[in-house]
Amino acid sequence: MLKKNLKAWLYLLPALLFLGAFMVYPLIDVFVYSLEEGYNSASQTYHGVGLFNYSYVLHDPYFLQAVKNTFILVIITVPLSTILALFISLGLNSIQPLRHAYQTIYFLPYVTNTLAVGLVFMVLFKKTPYSEGMVNLLINWFGGQSVDFIDGPYWAKMFVLCFYTIWVVLPFKVLILTSALASVDENLYKAARLDNTPKWRMFTRITLPMISPMIFYLVITGFIGAFKAYSDAVALFGTDLNAAGMNTIVGYVYDMLYGNSGGYPSFASAAALILFAIVLTITCINLLISKKHVHH
Repeated sequence: MLKKNLKAWLYLLPALLFLGAFMVYPLIDVFVYSLEEGYNSASQTYHGVGLFNYSYVLHDPYFLQAVKNTFILVIITVPLSTILALFISLGLNSIQPLRHAYQTIYFLPYVTNTLAVGLVFMVLFKKTPYSEGMVNLLINWFGGQSVDFIDGPYWAKMFVLCFYTIWVVLPFKVLILTSALASVDENLYKAARLDNTPKWRMFTRITLPMISPMIFYLVITGFIGAFKAYSDAVALFGTDLNAAGMNTIVGYVYDMLYGNSGGYPSFASAAALILFAIVLTITCINLLISKKHVHH
């Protein structure tokens, strides 16, 4: 038994070394940085140890704005994209001819560069001296007033960011849910049809419970991905997200390290650990909920 355990640990050793070097050590290093007050990146010195960095970050209006933007993005995009993906997957699953072709078409936005997609969205939504943008042309056609979605009011910019995020993540969710629907045992549906079970009841009693692990997986990864959003906002509003009022928590961390207000790794570390705590808390809550509502 001892020999088998030693052999197993030897197999795990490369992975453990990799995780230790690139995950555990950086996390410890970030925690140490977050406690060093008045850290000078040039001389690599600091004048004290404490919680001042956390206090500064939690009272920084730019960080509070980034938290607000991130939470709005998470609350809107994760449920909406998952529900849309479920309905699209149900539609694709019911189409037998050219089903794989349709799946490929829906998946194409996922493999497209996010910055390229962002440029397309800017063309669609941005007002210029020469054009109102395609979306504003449609709004005008229906009798509405033009809206500056890129440089205009906050709600308009948030709408574009949420729309863009849903567009980017939707193909992956459709692919996962389509595969999950295809794996449901057809005999369950046949038995339900023999009992003249309504379609809505088949959906709630058979389809949803059988694909609930995949839905739960998409919700968890969706929350984590939305909390890490940064490139989406950059693609739409440029690199100065604080000026646009559309920064995210990850964007705030980047700005503290390399942006115009950069050179403050202690503040960046504190913000990163606050983000880690938020994501960990929400993930634990989802895990607790899944024990009651996920069918295994």
